[in-house]
Amino acid sequence: MSLYDYQKSKEIAAGALSFRSLIMAAAWKADTLNYGKLKAAFPEIIEELEKICFTGDKLKRPQANFNLKEEG
Repeated sequence: MSLYDYQKSKEIAAGALSFRSLIMAAAWKADTLNYGKLKAAFPEIIEELEKICFTGDKLKRPQANFNLKEEG
């Protein structure tokens, strides 16, 4: 581990990200070996990510209705 990696991990941990989102982000950045390790350690999270990515299943939407249309 480098000092840079350590410092970045502290910055990320200070944010308001959920554990699940951190694991999914790690999966996006992982090589094949580390992806397999993540899948072995967190099968439910990675299987959900795969299901959404590979089958196009819809995400569970929050109750709030957000307007994502650009104002212009």
